[in-house]
Amino acid sequence: MTSQSRFLSIAFLVFLIPAATRLFAQGAPANPVPASSSSATPPHFELAAVHPSPFTNHPSTNFEYGLNGRFIVHQATMLELIRSAWNDWTSDRNRILRGPAWLDFDRFDIDARAPRGASVEDKRLMLRALLSERFGLVVHTDTKLMPAYVLTVAKGGPKLKPAAKSPEASTKPPDGDQTNSGCGWERQAPSTGGAPMNFATCKNVSMAEFATQLSGMAGGTNNYITAAVVNQTGLTGSYDLQLKWTPRAQLIRAGDDGIVLYDALDQQLGLKLEAKPAPLPVLYVDSVNETPTPNAPGLDKVLAPKPVEIEVATFKPSAPDNRSRGYVPTPDDELMLSQVTIQSLITDAWNISDDMVADAPKWLNQDRWDIVAKLAHDPSTGAVNSVRELSDEQTSEIIKKLLAERFGLKVHLEERPAEAYTLVAANPHMQKADPDNRTGCHEGPGADGKDPRLTNSALSRLMTCQNMTMAQFGDMLRINASGYIHSPVLDQTGLTGAYDFTIGFSGAGMLRNQPGDSSTGEAVAPNGAVSLFDAVQKQMGVKLVQQKRPVQMLVIDHINQHPTDN
Repeated sequence: MTSQSRFLSIAFLVFLIPAATRLFAQGAPANPVPASSSSATPPHFELAAVHPSPFTNHPSTNFEYGLNGRFIVHQATMLELIRSAWNDWTSDRNRILRGPAWLDFDRFDIDARAPRGASVEDKRLMLRALLSERFGLVVHTDTKLMPAYVLTVAKGGPKLKPAAKSPEASTKPPDGDQTNSGCGWERQAPSTGGAPMNFATCKNVSMAEFATQLSGMAGGTNNYITAAVVNQTGLTGSYDLQLKWTPRAQLIRAGDDGIVLYDALDQQLGLKLEAKPAPLPVLYVDSVNETPTPNAPGLDKVLAPKPVEIEVATFKPSAPDNRSRGYVPTPDDELMLSQVTIQSLITDAWNISDDMVADAPKWLNQDRWDIVAKLAHDPSTGAVNSVRELSDEQTSEIIKKLLAERFGLKVHLEERPAEAYTLVAANPHMQKADPDNRTGCHEGPGADGKDPRLTNSALSRLMTCQNMTMAQFGDMLRINASGYIHSPVLDQTGLTGAYDFTIGFSGAGMLRNQPGDSSTGEAVAPNGAVSLFDAVQKQMGVKLVQQKRPVQMLVIDHINQHPTDN
């Protein structure tokens, strides 16, 4: 994830891990081994500093595999570090088993340097070694019956076209988001209104490979697949195929013209996708220390990034017909943004939400600007500084400095009374947790495999939590329900135990412009959407109640509406 993407995209940063899932052979060794164990000496970082992450209201995990051996991690839980180090098949977090409760909660920053020329795969192996040596991580692999999606042939038989004889001429995927192994997909806007569709093309693929590709093409928070897809079609050939379906979040907009992924597979390819348990490789966490071994004395100073200066920056009001918004690709030494508001720059630079900004003038979130900032050369070497090499902190400081110099921005942090949420008990009806299970929440169905999103397309979110106290749940809501919750949630339920529960709700955007008050516990949205507040009250028996209490705000002391001249 490049540093500029956090500033230049509209979406909240998400830690992306390739969705490929490779099944280990049955009977894989189940002996505990250190995380860095291999038949040969594993590669190591030349230097590595590890720190607990500083607290933030909106922790955003970021892995930066930069140039020149740079490897930087921000706000990563141990679970996410393990997923990154074993990301060939652990994209499904549910397949990392056991481990202490803090695995999903404690967050760490890592600043490391690999030998020049090290590949991304080399750095993953180096991360395994670091986790073993600095945290004492010991893991082992095994096979276990796990929640999965099983791909079989539908009752009417397959509708598949055998692959072309010349695979060399048929492996280039279409433009747009791409996966490997001869498959690619893109989102196509309709020519005459309506909802966009996902369109996939696969060339010369086996059914095993197609099953793997489905996780990437139809996975994610707001989509259809939340676990590994296992091929049980019994088909042994290679095929050329196309598949078209409606994104889950667009089903309401699509109306009768929409088609869910499962129906599309049946009608277009003669395949059936069903959620049910299947044997899958898993990774057991046998032991890990919560506190890493100390960094070498003086290491932080050695690894401290060099200051990056801006040589020149231009600000221009955005043209009304300019449709591009956010980051615009430029040469390495230029940071370019299009159609951005000053408020979006402030919230990104301080990593806060809009409602955490106080005393902001109205124009701050209305006026839009096109910005080009050219990086100065490194004074010690004369080399061109690369935008791709900037860390989040460096980019934050650049944006803060530009706003101060060009707009006269002056701010301070202050606790002020603001609306925030408190959890209170209503009629609790959650299942008591097994204390041996690891604490955490994930997107997708629970162990019973029930998915209410199949019958209500407005339920774009399904959060399953296990061994979770109400205080921990309130803390998780800041991350997993950021569209609703923007500040810490207080627990005043009086419930002292830990619980297992699953809640289905709709994204906050689906409730905008709907009549009624979604915070009252009454489901009022005519499009079938269910608010987070309705979900926790009806499905868990607790309530999120708004109260005014002191919350840390970023206060705008002064800012000019127009920048100084270019």
